[in-house]
Amino acid sequence: MGSEYFINSQELEDKIRQLLPSQGGAGAGFDLSASTQIIPIIDLTESASGSNIREDLQSSLSFKSATAFEVAGTTSTIISNTGYWRIIGTINKSSNSGGAENCSIILNDGASTKTIYKASSSTAASGTQDQLIPIDFIVYLTAGDTLQMSTTNTSNYISGSVRQIADINGVLVNP
Repeated sequence: MGSEYFINSQELEDKIRQLLPSQGGAGAGFDLSASTQIIPIIDLTESASGSNIREDLQSSLSFKSATAFEVAGTTSTIISNTGYWRIIGTINKSSNSGGAENCSIILNDGASTKTIYKASSSTAASGTQDQLIPIDFIVYLTAGDTLQMSTTNTSNYISGSVRQIADINGVLVNP
């Protein structure tokens, strides 16, 4: 059987009262204690939050929730709804002697744009240089925001899939 110790610390007691008012915040006479006995702690956070799916599985792509895209030689709006979105795919770049080539992922708030990811290349010395760049990230869009993708010519393209993983308030959207 374990031994029990009492802890007299005004700072710890004040913090307990602040964080857990139902655990002794109403009156004096409650002391903190410690024990040498091992007590298992069970984390029920996932169940309590309404999700029984691991975080990595919750952000997976599915038949009903994933939307494919491909952009080549233009600027296209990929997402215009609010919330947290996962973008997964590739940037396929081919630079040749025709000049600088750019592939960009852009956030637009309706008044201005901000490039959040850009793959650039200058004129190739000779021949063609091909690049395949994987992308996998999450963006947050508020009301009026859009996610756009742009490439400077049709030999460069960005393709992949998007999926909403949470609404604007952070409530998870299961696959």
